[in-house]
Order: sequence, then structure tokens, then C-alpha cells
Amino acid sequence: MKRVKIYTDGACLNNPGTGGYCALLKYPNRKQRLVKGAELDTTNNRMELKAIIEAIKALPRGIYKIEVYSDSMITVRGINEWLPKWVSQSFKKTKNVDLWQEYLNVSRPHQVKARWVKAHNGHPENELCDKLAREEAIGLSKRFRGVGI
Repeated sequence: MKRVKIYTDGACLNNPGTGGYCALLKYPNRKQRLVKGAELDTTNNRMELKAIIEAIKALPRGIYKIEVYSDSMITVRGINEWLPKWVSQSFKKTKNVDLWQEYLNVSRPHQVKARWVKAHNGHPENELCDKLAREEAIGLSKRFRGVGI
């Protein structure tokens, strides 16, 4: 099974508002890849999950053992603990159902474990993703003349 570490972060200028996401994929052979983007009218929690989804979608073909590093406890616990219950209850009272269902679809062939990292604590990959996610949100906001700021 191929291995990859995925470091992620999401940002939102206002919550809800214009948001950005970033994921850094690190492979054992030292190759790296950045995935980033932005959306209007979103939330920080949506951007956190979107970063993971887009990172998994960007993986080369194959089945992976994935370690996701996120500063979002909601996302980490959602992946590691809560998702089976949400599925069994048809996502009743669950926020961001569309993204959780997309996550299930893209992660299905893989083995995913999420790990929490403390935000703004000098973790190099998390700091990079935080910076780039925020830049994505700001860039989109500027293109739409202040929407979400």
C-alpha cells in the first residue's frame, strides 16, 4: 500500500464568508504537491474538510495509507470517530453533509487516519497551509471586490 501524509488547513475571512483551503501532500520519496483553492459564502469547517477531499482527489492512481494532519478537532474526530454513526443515522443533524458524503466517496478505497495538530504553534506544514489557505481566501475576495471581508 502506498503511503502519503497530507497536511491541511482551511480559512474563512468571515464565518460564513469567503474561504480558502490548502493541502500539502508529502510522499515517502520526498516529492510534494500543493492543492489549494477558495470558495465564496462558506465556513472554516467546510474549508477544512474541502482541503482533505481535494488532496485525496489529487492523489495519483493507487490505494493509499493516508495520514491527515489537521488543526480542526471537528474534522479529525469526524474522520476517526463520528462518521460511522453519522452514516448509520443518515447524517441526521450533521452539518456539511454534502462534503462528508464526498469525503466518504473519495476516501473509500484508502485507509485514512486523521491526526490533530495545534494551530499557530510553529508546526511548519500547518503554518504553510494556514498561510496559503488565507491567501486563497483573500485573493478570491479581492476578485469579487470585498465579498466576504
